[in-house]
Amino acid sequence: MLNTARTVGLMTLLTLLLVWAGNAIGGQGGMVFALLMAGVMNFGSYWFSDKIVLKMYRGKEIHSGPLYEVTAELCQRGNLPMPKVYSLPQDTPNAFATGRNPQNAAVAATEGLIRILTREELSGVMAHEMAHVKHRDILIGSIAATFAGAISMLAHMAQFAMIFGGGRDDEDSNPLALIAVMILAPMAAMLVQMAVSRSREYAADAGGAALCGNPLYLSSALRKLEMANKQMPMHNVNEATAHMFIVSPLSGKKLASLFSTHPPMEERIRRLESGIHTG
Repeated sequence: MLNTARTVGLMTLLTLLLVWAGNAIGGQGGMVFALLMAGVMNFGSYWFSDKIVLKMYRGKEIHSGPLYEVTAELCQRGNLPMPKVYSLPQDTPNAFATGRNPQNAAVAATEGLIRILTREELSGVMAHEMAHVKHRDILIGSIAATFAGAISMLAHMAQFAMIFGGGRDDEDSNPLALIAVMILAPMAAMLVQMAVSRSREYAADAGGAALCGNPLYLSSALRKLEMANKQMPMHNVNEATAHMFIVSPLSGKKLASLFSTHPPMEERIRRLESGIHTG
């Protein structure tokens, strides 16, 4: 019930943000267009956001191999529905979960992750992703990713409207409103992503540690992933989806790290390892 309320609240907030941006760009006509777009996106993000994100990163469904086997073992241990399992062709190690509920979920990991992790570490990572599924928060992350992309698109539209003389039909065209959309809309979307993601990551770390049976599996994997992502950041990352990954794919970029959608890695590892002594 709580996650349902959070999802409705998130969709409402992002819809209002889209409508405000549409009004600033195109007046009443722009507001109506943005409202219609928000309606389509609310429908699309609920039913198709998982497919959009997986296609964005060229995910290929698999039915065998270590990634599939580890996920199946975790689902059996935790009495969870088996999600679809995808391999991503990227060399940078990372993983995410997506879907609208545990019965319609997907987990994905890059080829680089599968290469560098031991089976125990892979179990820790996939347990983290299955904790996202179990907590029913994967839909919230997918919706945030879809809307953040749309808000970024409107910010680019505002930029073009400024260059070509504004897009409003009204005589009271307001350049300040366009500037506000260009600057504030992406910032607002980023703040929503940060609010959604940070608390989710701590909860998924704790849930994943319990599911795989040893917090050290996940803490060891997180150390490797953090180091690898700093040394070899993922190319062609859609920033609107950054919050979905187990570690930020933007961690190699100094400015992005200042506004990371993920909590500090040192704190995540500390909490996992302190759980060995306090749990």
